[in-house]
Amino acid sequence: MSTSTVSRAPAARPDGRPGRRAGDRPATRVRRQLPTSPWLFAAPGLLVTGAFILYPFVSTVINAFTDRRTLLPGHFVGLANFRELLHDDAFWIGLRNSTLYMAGVVPALVILPLLLALLVQKNIPGITFFRSAFYTPVVASIVVVGLIWVWMLDGRGLVNSLLETVGLGKVGFLSDQWLLLVSAMAVTVWKGLGYYMIVYLAALANVPRELHEAAAVDGAGAVRRFFTVTVPAVRSTMVLVAALSSVAAFKVFSEVYLMAGPSGGPAGEDTTLVMLIQRTGTGLTGRVGYASAISLVVFVITVILMLLVLRADRKEDA
Repeated sequence: MSTSTVSRAPAARPDGRPGRRAGDRPATRVRRQLPTSPWLFAAPGLLVTGAFILYPFVSTVINAFTDRRTLLPGHFVGLANFRELLHDDAFWIGLRNSTLYMAGVVPALVILPLLLALLVQKNIPGITFFRSAFYTPVVASIVVVGLIWVWMLDGRGLVNSLLETVGLGKVGFLSDQWLLLVSAMAVTVWKGLGYYMIVYLAALANVPRELHEAAAVDGAGAVRRFFTVTVPAVRSTMVLVAALSSVAAFKVFSEVYLMAGPSGGPAGEDTTLVMLIQRTGTGLTGRVGYASAISLVVFVITVILMLLVLRADRKEDA
């Protein structure tokens, strides 16, 4: 006797479409992703970048070749603004001060934070307090920091009062041309120590301890291990710190402005390039075109600085 198997058709649904058989898996719906979806997520960041970075940069480049003022539209003048720079004593004073500032700040911010990171690297009781204390100036407002140092270095400030107490007399930290510039450098170094210390701590954490142990077995002391093990291991980080600090130091504004005032110190001899840009391009009669030309020069110089640092790093690798 033969048994025949009858396959049943799936029961019809109320809407007339065939139903699903028992045991069948539900169909997976595949949604098509619109080609514009990634751009919708990136749109807020692109708008902010375009409005506050790209547009001001393009506008500055265009204004650098015009005679535009604050309330007056500019006309194309070609390279007239750049030719004027060559004969502007204020521009050369600003370039000199910015270059000296960079030369004085960068070596200190490359070496001192590394030494500080080595001191706070060890896990000993209370070291967290010192790490926080060293990092506190980083999160402090530059205006507050500048005013504190002005009060300390003023003729009637704390430092001069102590000097008078020990019979050394007052020192014109804020009245002498070069001492004022050095004092501003000290503020920049003091405020940046904690930030670059954290950068070096991250780099030192990746240095294998076996290298120090092997050097110690070979009889190398602490100083020799520093130059033969630590420095080569964090050399790329030192290049990064040098690049960041050199650009920031060349574009210094707040420290010198707070300590020297809007005039740029005695007879304006401590004016930096960014201070010159601010003084020239602001106000109802500000020369926006001329200030834009100075800004473009500063941009080109900072790019050259970055390229020189990267080229030196590549030569060391080779």
